[in-house]
Amino acid sequence: MAVEGWTFSDALYMTILTISTVGYAEVHPLHPAGRIFVVVLIILGVTTFLYIITSITEFVVSGEFSGALGRNRMKRRIDALKEHYIVCGFGRVGMQVALELEREKVPFVVIDCNADSLTECVNHGWICVEGDASNDTVLEEAGIKRAKGLVTATDTDADNVYIVLSAKGLNEKLFVVGRANLEKSEYKLVKAGADRVLSPYSMGGRRLASLLLRPTVVEFLDVVMHSKEIELLMEEVIIDDRSPFVGKSMHDVRRTCATGANILALKKKNNRLMIINPTPDTVVDCGDRFVALGTKEQLNELEGLS
Repeated sequence: MAVEGWTFSDALYMTILTISTVGYAEVHPLHPAGRIFVVVLIILGVTTFLYIITSITEFVVSGEFSGALGRNRMKRRIDALKEHYIVCGFGRVGMQVALELEREKVPFVVIDCNADSLTECVNHGWICVEGDASNDTVLEEAGIKRAKGLVTATDTDADNVYIVLSAKGLNEKLFVVGRANLEKSEYKLVKAGADRVLSPYSMGGRRLASLLLRPTVVEFLDVVMHSKEIELLMEEVIIDDRSPFVGKSMHDVRRTCATGANILALKKKNNRLMIINPTPDTVVDCGDRFVALGTKEQLNELEGLS
């Protein structure tokens, strides 16, 4: 339009023909200035077109396209979760936590920044988020505000402390279990807001000693907690304000509870006191927790009464 004085429709038509390299005849004869303009248009237009095609091809071939689709699918799965658990760190400890959660058939999300770890999660069919678990944005992407619990399983105590701080800052009701590699870090994790702290090394040492001294007891606990053949489970049951057990003694509870489940311990709500084998006159309050042993059906019936 500027060089040859053509109408808009003629200029647009000629430009599309030129850039697409279709090569029809000119709408109108071109002056020398118009021919120079067409040469420039061909060079710039075709170069830009080829660059766009190359970029799209590289995007698809390199896996970024499928990766973007995978991230969108993962995001939709996370958005559908509620009352799930978050595993921060997918090393040897985090792997075992994820396997146990899968065995218990509870929903969970793994957070890790290592590409190989995330690939392994995807191969297992687990939901995962790439990034630093101490980053608020990453935690929110994992649905922390809808989550029920979180475990920090990274190899660095400093990272675990920072993750606990970030998690509790986003969801103060979240139940957080922290991993402590050093004994002196346990206090810091508790101060940061962890509800429970565990050291895999000290726990492993105690278990090895128990295997030496009390192998039958350890075998029994393994059967209760991990066996797939025997339908015997140990479960935690929370007493809410609608439970018929509130204000009743353990004598009345055991008489009312004809499910067959055995109540091994009672944990009071307001302190960390764990009453092992509670006496008949022990009173149950709202918010207390039973530690019960029984079959899945017996425990489900007990939870229904609680």
